[in-house]
Amino acid sequence: MKFLDQAKIYVKAGDGGSGSASFRREKFVEFGGPDGGDGGSGGSIVFVAERNLNTLIDFRYQQHFKAEKGQDGKGKKKTGKSGKDLILKVPMGTQIFEEDNNTLIDDFTKSDQKIFVANGGKGGLGNVRFKSSTNRAPRKKTDGNKGESFWIWLQLKVIADIGIVGMPNSGKSSLLSVLTSAKPKIANYPFTTINPNLGVANYNNKEVTLADIPGLIEGAHEGIGLGDKFLRHIERCKNILHLIDITNKNVLESYYKVRKELSKYSNKLIKKREIIVFNKVDMLSEEEINEKINAFKKELKKNIYTISALKNKGLKTIKKILVNYVH
Repeated sequence: MKFLDQAKIYVKAGDGGSGSASFRREKFVEFGGPDGGDGGSGGSIVFVAERNLNTLIDFRYQQHFKAEKGQDGKGKKKTGKSGKDLILKVPMGTQIFEEDNNTLIDDFTKSDQKIFVANGGKGGLGNVRFKSSTNRAPRKKTDGNKGESFWIWLQLKVIADIGIVGMPNSGKSSLLSVLTSAKPKIANYPFTTINPNLGVANYNNKEVTLADIPGLIEGAHEGIGLGDKFLRHIERCKNILHLIDITNKNVLESYYKVRKELSKYSNKLIKKREIIVFNKVDMLSEEEINEKINAFKKELKKNIYTISALKNKGLKTIKKILVNYVH
């Protein structure tokens, strides 16, 4: 399935049906009088958050969505049938913006959350509504109101318990694949991941949702490289797993580069709880590993965990830590 995290669509709620200007025409009934019914209301455009969706790809190939019109009223005081609401399913984490792509209409943070975005028009009134003591045979009736219509933007910010961040080629996709059942594309070049990937890790009958966020480089907050397009997905992650390639000449520099991009995008990102993990320990000797860890701890005084995603080393410990962070 292709990943799409932004889409512009046009929504049009149904128009209300017109009222009827009918009169009774029955044999042996001397005074028939008005009997025109009201028009039915138009259907609304309703968005519902779906837990099992993780992309807006359905909105790439269809941009126009229209709800059903209300039917016109009829004689014998029959009200027209109301139009059906059009229900559109979106992933959790989707935000709806006005056409300027800046003014927030609403935000989906919970599964099955329902939001009425465009309201259907009310049905018109039939002539029976205008009958009075001085006007026994009104011919007046009203048309239904127009349903709301406008362009909106949908933006998806992935919701996950843990967001995996790090420099390109630090092994984020590999880690996601061995911790979960996700199957991200993996290769030995920096920008393997061009879309966020989601997976669910299980440990002791507990679940943790992980998001592999594409690699960050200097200037990402300004749109350089894969750009700030993916930084917004980290906003919805409850915690951050900062993965560092231990074979880098300067692991501290790698750490600070990513933290710098996070802070420049939003100060909230660096306030999230962080798990620091050194990957690819299978490529160094025990002495080299300890040397790098000690140098890092001397500077930051933070807990560091070591793994080899390739050799499945240290993964049980990481799963246990992740579960403790979110349960």
